[in-house]
Amino acid sequence: MKAVYIGLGSNLTGVMGEPKEQLEHALKALASHSQIALMDVSSNYKTKAIGPGSQPDYINAVALIQTTLEPLALLDHLQFIELKHERERTIHWGARTLDLDILMYGTLTIETPRLTVPHPRIKERAFVLAPLLDLNPDLLLPNGQSIAKLLANCPEQGIFKL
Repeated sequence: MKAVYIGLGSNLTGVMGEPKEQLEHALKALASHSQIALMDVSSNYKTKAIGPGSQPDYINAVALIQTTLEPLALLDHLQFIELKHERERTIHWGARTLDLDILMYGTLTIETPRLTVPHPRIKERAFVLAPLLDLNPDLLLPNGQSIAKLLANCPEQGIFKL
């Protein structure tokens, strides 16, 4: 079993409810998979949207799972969950009912056309770094960089712990 950190975010109401409810449903969907064990979930964070136009604030969190799924199979499952939440991929960094990202997959570094792990923008996103610290204050990226130090050096991005 591999330890994997999954980023969750939502800023639109969808079929599963308000953004917070979307995250709760996504966590249940993750936990219901026979090859995934949900180990822990960070606090929720309210985050200013990054992207085009005026968007509602996001609710973000990070889940720690254990899985026997290979990285691309896990990505397929996450995208299936997003689809069930009516995720539309029309505007890059646009508003969304649900966004699920593989942030870290054990100590692996992966670069394929479909998947980059650790997440390519993990170092610059306080809304990912802060919840990661909730789960593991001593967490390091595979290259040895400290999540705590990255967060300390990350510009203020309007995130609030809920």
